[in-house]
Amino acid sequence: MRKKYNTPHRSRVVKTRMTDEEYAEFTGRLEQCGMSQAEFIRQAIQRATIRPVITVSPVNDELLAALGRLAAEYGRIGGNLNQIARCLNEYGTPYAALSGEVRAAAAELAALKFEILQKVGEAIGDTQTYQL
Repeated sequence: MRKKYNTPHRSRVVKTRMTDEEYAEFTGRLEQCGMSQAEFIRQAIQRATIRPVITVSPVNDELLAALGRLAAEYGRIGGNLNQIARCLNEYGTPYAALSGEVRAAAAELAALKFEILQKVGEAIGDTQTYQL
């Protein structure tokens, strides 16, 4: 009889190549954490913060500044929406639908922010790379 495990079935394999230095650092981190390579990578992916990299030319510094202000404003609006949703969740059942709508609006706002950053990055030249 086969032994049953309480883990999801994983059928996808991810491979990568590393330099000797990268691999030494990787194995060092594995030893510190005391976990397998697979578990380390899974946790790193789930907890990673990915920041979009956009490429701009130096003549568009004004556009980059405006984009930074716009991205910051979207971030503040998203934070406000999250605070509203949290407050609505505290009052329970009467506001459950409204709370869901606020959360959906915050998700749409984050997607819009990413889309704008991506479009601007594609539209501008590739002389310099900035990370926002």
